[in-house]
This record gives sequence, C-alpha cells and structure tokens, in this order.
Amino acid sequence: MTKCKKVLLPLIMLLTSLLFIFPIFWMFVSATNDTAGIVMGKLTFGTALPTNFENLMKAKNIWTAMFNSLRNAALQTVLSLFISSLAGYGFEVFHDRHKDALMNVLLLSMLIPQITTAIPLFKMFSSWGLLNTWIAFVLPGIASVFLIMLFRQSARSFPGEVIQAARVDGLGEFGIFIRMFVPIMAPTYVAALTITFMNAWNSYLWPSIVMLSNESTTMPLLLANLMSGYTQDYGMILLAVAICTLPTLLIFAFLQKSFASGITGAVKM
Repeated sequence: MTKCKKVLLPLIMLLTSLLFIFPIFWMFVSATNDTAGIVMGKLTFGTALPTNFENLMKAKNIWTAMFNSLRNAALQTVLSLFISSLAGYGFEVFHDRHKDALMNVLLLSMLIPQITTAIPLFKMFSSWGLLNTWIAFVLPGIASVFLIMLFRQSARSFPGEVIQAARVDGLGEFGIFIRMFVPIMAPTYVAALTITFMNAWNSYLWPSIVMLSNESTTMPLLLANLMSGYTQDYGMILLAVAICTLPTLLIFAFLQKSFASGITGAVKM
C-alpha cells in the first residue's frame, strides 16, 4: 500500500463514519432543543428536554406504545428464530431435489410486494376477530424466507458426522437440533435476532392496518400520529424519535461483532 493510500483510506473512512453518525447526533441534540432552535439549525445541546418530555406525555401515551412494540418485537423474534432455524436445518440436513424446488419457490415469494398480501391478510384476521391483538402483528412474520435461507446456508457447515454419531447414540432429530445445532450456530442466531428485532420494531405498514385502537398502537404508529397535526412541535417529535431509536441502537451496538460474524459465516458457506 502506498503512502497516499495509507493517508486517504483512514480519511475516507472517517468522513463516511461522520456522514452516517451526524443524523443520529442531530436527532439526540434536537431532542433537547425547542422548535425555534431546531428550525434555526442549532447543533448544541439545549435545555428544553424536560419541556419536550412533558409535552410528549401530554400528547400520547408513549409507555403503552413502547410496551406494545417491545412485546410484539420480542414475540415475533423468538418465534421467527425458532421456526425459521428449524426449517433451515431441515432443508439442509434432509436435503433432496424436491426440497431444493420448494426452496426456490420460497425464494421467489420474496419478490412479491408486502402490500399485495395486505388486503387478504386483513380480511383473514378480521374474520377471526384478531384485529388489535399481538397475534395479528406476529403471525404473518414468524416464517421468514430470508432467515430460512440464512440458517440453511449456515447449516452447511454443521458436521454430518456429529449428526450420525448422535443418531447412533439414540438422540432424536429435535434433540440434535436443540442440543447441538443451536449452540454451534450461535453467531447466526445473533445475526438473525438483530435483523428480526429491528424489522419488527420498525414495522409500520402492517401494524397501521391491523392495530386500529390507541391501546394497541406501536412506536412507529405513535410517531406518525405526532407528525399528522397542523402545527409541529419538532422538539417533542424528535424526542419521541430518539426514544424509539434507542432499543435498536443498543441491540446493534452490543451485538454488532456477533452479527458480522454470523452474516459473513453464512455467506462464505
């Protein structure tokens, strides 16, 4: 590497990092300022945080929305990880050409836009009386084709000798999956957890269709409602955005190393 590249590469990386970090920094700074300061482009922390928080509490029940989002995202993450990893394990361990054909069909289904299935899904859940429930939020997303493909790719590195030895010792297939596959594939599970939780937490289209009451609202819906008035309190709105961002920001910050190893491990196989 030439001396010029040694200087330019860190500089480019620094500028790129600042470009991505600045909107997050601006969001947290603006949450402490009032609307006038935000409109003027103030980039220093202010003293309006208590006022913004008080206005937010008066405007919306943010704790109910936060609880709903956490519950729905956690349930969808746990169920999706279990079902998708079990399917990915089955597709690879019990591999044959028929399962390859089925996997191709599943992959093709990823090309179908979500909005095209919204109306039939809404009519289905409405006829079952499940509107405004966590079941309506969670059920359509518990089988993710992307996660099935991710776990299937990861399962290719799972040693077949271990499976055969476990079968000889009398361990059933579900026991092999729980006691051997899950611990070995921990990085893949972390990557899948991060992706699934972030998608569930940020989900807006489907909850806006099936979550019709104030008691079932989620954080993305609450933010949309805050921005629908004739006058905008930008300090209050950006404080709500900052609160909504914190869970996914913390999860990714703590799990980023395992996330990277889980994704790259699946891609290399």
